[in-house]
Amino acid sequence: MKNILVPVGSSKNAVSHLQYAVDFAKAFDARLFIVQVYNVYTKAGTMIKIDHILEKESMSFLQDKVAQLDTKGLEIITRVLKGNLIDTLELASKSADIDLILVEPRTNSIKDEVFLGKTSGKIIKQMSVPTLIVPEGYIFKEPKSIMMAVKSALIKKENVLAPLHNIKNKFRSKVNLLLVKTPHHKDDDFDVNEELSSMADETTKTDGGTTFQGMLKYLKPNNPDMICVVRRKRGFFTKKWEKNTILKKDFYVKIPVLVLSGLK
Repeated sequence: MKNILVPVGSSKNAVSHLQYAVDFAKAFDARLFIVQVYNVYTKAGTMIKIDHILEKESMSFLQDKVAQLDTKGLEIITRVLKGNLIDTLELASKSADIDLILVEPRTNSIKDEVFLGKTSGKIIKQMSVPTLIVPEGYIFKEPKSIMMAVKSALIKKENVLAPLHNIKNKFRSKVNLLLVKTPHHKDDDFDVNEELSSMADETTKTDGGTTFQGMLKYLKPNNPDMICVVRRKRGFFTKKWEKNTILKKDFYVKIPVLVLSGLK
């Protein structure tokens, strides 16, 4: 894991989130890209573009936040990017060869019942880059125990397990693979290939209406430091991710969540 990207919004938790990103990236000696994306606007009643003002203000904002961090000698690159959020982040990720994106849950939401706000939810749902959701105010600690919950273990994409593999090797984490049988279960869903089988220290089978429901009963007994799930059109969060905002009643944990790109 060489390059990590952190999109920064207007959250009051920005400094805490960035400090976690620094500590996480330092463990891998990775470069940390801290970016803020803005759209182009036109001043009301005129044709004067104010994008240059937004760019200057955004860079000042980023520099202020970085100045408050213990950077630990890490290489940090700040960028202000103009354009559509997802398209711009996808382009930046490709250009910088980003291995992982770190997001905080409620970048723009003030509602207590919200777990993922519109911005963070959009990044998780629409981007193809692996993502790590870091709870608000969470202080970095090495994830010694990781629970990976899937309803199908079929893997067709290459390198899709790379982020999990890197984290497991770096922190010598124990991976508990939880196979959840849902109402849409297929006979071959639990066919675990050699790569995933070799990474799993323990494999458990259970059932549930959704993968999340199946996972809930194992959270407290196992007390993992991190959860790993898979991004799919009809995957871990199914219909709950059809809207960008995700409520706590639908999904809520107090530990980091590693979201892999779809296995298929």
